[in-house]
Amino acid sequence: KTTSISIRSAKLLRALVLSPMLLVAQSQAFQFTSRRWLNLQEYQSKKLMSDYGVRVQRFFVADSANEALQADKRLNAKEIVLKAQILAGGRGKGVFNSGLKGGLAEQMIGYNLATKQTPKGGVKVNKVIVAEALDIARETYLAILMDRSCNGPMLVGSPQGGVDIEELVASNPELIFKEQIGIFEGIKDSQAQRMAENLGFLGPLKNQAADQIKKLYNVFLKVDPSQVEVNPFSETPEGQVVCFDAKINFDDNAEFPQKNIFAMDNKSENEPIENEAARYDLKHIGLDGNIACFVNGAGLAMATCDIIFLNGGKPANFLDLGGSVKEAQVYQAFKLLTADPKVEAILLSIFGGIVNCAIIANGITKACRELELKVPMMVRLEGTNVQEAQSILSSSGLPITSTIDLEDAARKAVDNVSKK
Repeated sequence: KTTSISIRSAKLLRALVLSPMLLVAQSQAFQFTSRRWLNLQEYQSKKLMSDYGVRVQRFFVADSANEALQADKRLNAKEIVLKAQILAGGRGKGVFNSGLKGGLAEQMIGYNLATKQTPKGGVKVNKVIVAEALDIARETYLAILMDRSCNGPMLVGSPQGGVDIEELVASNPELIFKEQIGIFEGIKDSQAQRMAENLGFLGPLKNQAADQIKKLYNVFLKVDPSQVEVNPFSETPEGQVVCFDAKINFDDNAEFPQKNIFAMDNKSENEPIENEAARYDLKHIGLDGNIACFVNGAGLAMATCDIIFLNGGKPANFLDLGGSVKEAQVYQAFKLLTADPKVEAILLSIFGGIVNCAIIANGITKACRELELKVPMMVRLEGTNVQEAQSILSSSGLPITSTIDLEDAARKAVDNVSKK
């Protein structure tokens, strides 16, 4: 996730809703997109969908070659398909470090799969889906997501499925169809029928597709996701509408009402530092530069990354404190940052609206003393109790550089790194 944060769902949401809001950093050395709190594996998404009557292929999950063989026997299908379970798109075109390009369980499980959405070395495959293979006559795309522009659910579809949908949005926007769903009224029969027709389903298949669309919306209502995505949403030569792939994503608002679903979260694909940060309610995203960004809020984090780039530097990460900050969190945040060998300078940028700058300052001084900070640190504080915070820092006797504003902080951070 860390270096492959850009997942298809977030890119689609940005392309459809947030396309005017471009970051300078996207045209520079890294790409940043929205990060979801929980992304289910395909087999978990399909199980949820199946529980609500959505048609998926018959399948079992295996975490060893022997289990895959047993699953094959239990399916008793004419033909099966094996699908690696990692949180990345493009798996069908990926390459295993076993040399395999798809097919044999013993050369999939336990090996790394590299796709265009994974780190260069790939991600280790611990499980595979063993599914009944079905022929596909035609592929379409379907998703239901929360759309900020209408403050409610949006049904999104295209008659061209099985492709990178974000590329289709850019190249052929006329092939993207949207239906705004009233949050209180729910999806109407006419909307489901119209979307089925726009996706190219004809005759009896149109009614069948509309029924599946309504069932997918029921999943969306019942499990509180930020997005349900099916690509491809297809028809078979035998006249069935089937969800061949599935992705269900959640933000942290769903954690309380959906405890059972969040218990399914498998953190094995996370970077260890990401899991450690989560223990203290911190959000850490690793990048490939050498200036650590220590901020409160994702918007400020993106702005900080941008301004570092504009001044000729590269961020090593950003670490988000969030809104309700305690001194212990600040200490743990510094501990994580200073443990990263890439970090040659730290830029701390805090806007103290609901965050008390004095708490940040006390946490900084405690961390610097106990961890014996060895890299230069630039601090930009604004907002609640900022004068008290600046007094705490200036009287600490520690090598902390206070700055006038964010531009000044970025320039000084880059200068300190450049001198090394």
